[in-house]
Order: sequence, then structure tokens, then C-alpha cells
Amino acid sequence: MKVTKQKGTRDIYLDDIKIWQFVERNIREIANAYNLNEIRTPVFEATELFSRGVGEETDVVNKEMYTFLDKGGRSITLRPELTAGVVRSYIENGFDSYISPIKFWYMGNMYRYEKMQKGRFREFTQFGVEIFGSDSYLADVESILISYNLYKKLGILDKITLSINSIGCSECRAQYIKKLKDYIRPNLDKMCDTCKIRFDKNPLRMLDCKEERCKSILDNAPMITDNLCKECSDDFENLKEALNKASIPYVVDKRIVRGLDYYNKTVYEYVSNEYGIATGGGGRYDTLVETLGGNHVPAVGFGLGMDRIVMLLKESGFVNSATNDVDIYFILLNKEAHLNYLSLIFDLRNNGVNVDFDISNKSFKAQLKYANRINARFVCIIGEDEIKNNIGILKNMDTGEQINITLDLNNVLNNIK
Repeated sequence: MKVTKQKGTRDIYLDDIKIWQFVERNIREIANAYNLNEIRTPVFEATELFSRGVGEETDVVNKEMYTFLDKGGRSITLRPELTAGVVRSYIENGFDSYISPIKFWYMGNMYRYEKMQKGRFREFTQFGVEIFGSDSYLADVESILISYNLYKKLGILDKITLSINSIGCSECRAQYIKKLKDYIRPNLDKMCDTCKIRFDKNPLRMLDCKEERCKSILDNAPMITDNLCKECSDDFENLKEALNKASIPYVVDKRIVRGLDYYNKTVYEYVSNEYGIATGGGGRYDTLVETLGGNHVPAVGFGLGMDRIVMLLKESGFVNSATNDVDIYFILLNKEAHLNYLSLIFDLRNNGVNVDFDISNKSFKAQLKYANRINARFVCIIGEDEIKNNIGILKNMDTGEQINITLDLNNVLNNIK
């Protein structure tokens, strides 16, 4: 019986991998433009990191984590998100005594045992940014600028909407939660079982419920943005003003609270216009560093789901542009041709030319068919007669035009420009 991949995972190859590489290149360009420092943290961490950092009562910690005991009896968890891991690294490596603010970026796989959705797997990939050391709304603006600019570079701005909200600080949020619970209490028995549990443990998450009966009850619930303290209200107004000045369109969505306990003040999501699902999101988390044993360090960050970004790119027709990767394919018709021209192939590759040739003794017809399948721009045919005269038959695969060329490096380079 053959072994197959696990449910919720995926193999990425051929045309799909080219789209992933396109996204990754653009991420690295964005990171360089915004002076971001790459950070790489372990795929597994102590379970305590997530239970303390993400929140004991969150769905992520309660239901979705891949947790196991290692051979030393330690509780280990495959990372379900990366913010907590970056914060752990920030504390452990003493970055609070380094320059401030400091901006990190990462790309990596996360793991959650959750119901699979469109463009979301149990093993999924995120690009994220974490900014430490600034309590100014300008850091919030910067995080949105970075993420928004990536969507812009990828050409999919028309497929997403930026939604923002403020969930306030601990003080004004506590007062709001009392008002929210007072509003909900008379109708609590009509709500879903999950909301009934959240009512006592995390009532803000009720605002994010997707059940229609709950949404209808919450439609007229008090808005947290109407219950902010002066500092939080000023920060939110400053954020909106800055986004307006930067010509970044957004909507205020009172339902956005984010699913992790560490957020405060600014929260935001990018939502697919077609599917109504989040493609990424983030916000401020000013107490998380302290919660995990560090000093008080304000911070803000985001994570974007790369699987969903790739999904949007594919649906926009991007896959059609991922062609013509091979510049020239050499059809070598005998052993002597292989031996004589491997050095030319080597030199062409060292000059940045994408070159391929037959390594499985295919027939001439099969080699030509293969060159077509890999979208080679040119083929160069070398047989017994060509070897005698040090020439090759160069065929343009788009036009069908054929010419004889001398087989030296510069001449080949000039003819395949």
C-alpha cells in the first residue's frame, strides 16, 4: 500500500512552486525596502510559550495545537503561530538592550489541527513582521504599510479589503466588556454553544462568531470604538488620519477582535472580497513581552497567509505568466556530443543562462517533445555532422526559425538574447 501525504498538508511543485517563488521574491524586496531584519525560530517550542502567550482560553491553544511529549518527557508544540516564538527570541537574546525600535520579518510553516478552509491547511505558511519598541500609532501605520505594499506589488489589491478596529487598552476594554455582556445576557440562551462558553471566558470573541443567529443578535451591540479611553481613541483617530493621508483605503469593522489574547488597541485584517475570509491580519500587543518574562516593551505586528495569497494570484491568472523558464535546451544526439559540449553548457549556466539537456538517452523526437513541455525558448541540435564543423542548429521554439551557429560561448549568448 502506498504512503500518501497527511490530511491538511500539500505538495508544492512545477507551476505552483513558481508562483510561491514569485511571492517570496517580492517579500524579500519588501523586507529590504522597509529595513526589516530576517529572523528564523524553531518549528517546535515549549508548550508553555503558547499557553501563556497566545492564551489558555483561545481555540488555538484549547483545540488546535499539535502537542506531544518528547523523549525527555517535556511538553512540545509545533508552532501554531510565530509571534510568540519571535517574542521568546527577543527576550532570550537580549534585544531590548539593542537598538529600538527593531523590526523583524519571517517566513515559515505553522501547524494547527483545525477544520480546513479554502486556501487554509493544517500545515500553512505565513509571512509576518514584528516591530518592537514603539508605542506610537506610527508603528501601527508602518505595519499596515508593509503588508498593504506587498499586496500592491503582487497586483492583488483589488481582491482584498483592509478592515481595521481598536479593541482598546485593558482599562477601557474591561468597561466595554461589562457593557457588552449586559447587552448580550438577555439573549444568551439563543446563541450558539461556542458563544455561551465565550460569554464567561472571552466575550470579545463572540463578536467574531459566524453563526447567523449570533450575528443578528450582535448587530446592534455596543461598539468598542464608542467606548475607548481618550488615549486609545486618539491613537485610533491618528491611525485613520495617517492611512487617509497615505491614500490607503480601509473600512472600520467593529467585529474584528482577532483570535489571540495578546492583542490590544489596533487590530486589522485583510479580507478576500470574493470569499469573505481573512488572508492576513495583525495588531498591537503591548503586554506580550512582559507576559513571557521580559521587560515592558510595546510591539505591533502581522501575519499574512501565503497559501491564500497564492490562491488569489492563481485565480487572477498569474499561472499563465510562469512560462519560458528554460532559455535553451541542447538536443545531443550521441555520446560524443555530450562529452564535447558539457563544458559549453557549464559556461552558459555560469553566465546566468537557464540551460537543460537530455540525461536519459531519449530519441530525437522525444527530446524535442520534452523541450516543448518545459517551455524552452530555443533548442540547439548537435549530431555527428554538427560536431565535425563545431556548429549547432539553433531553433526558435516560438517562431520555428532555424539557423546554424558556431558553438562558442559568446556566439551562443548573442543568438539567444
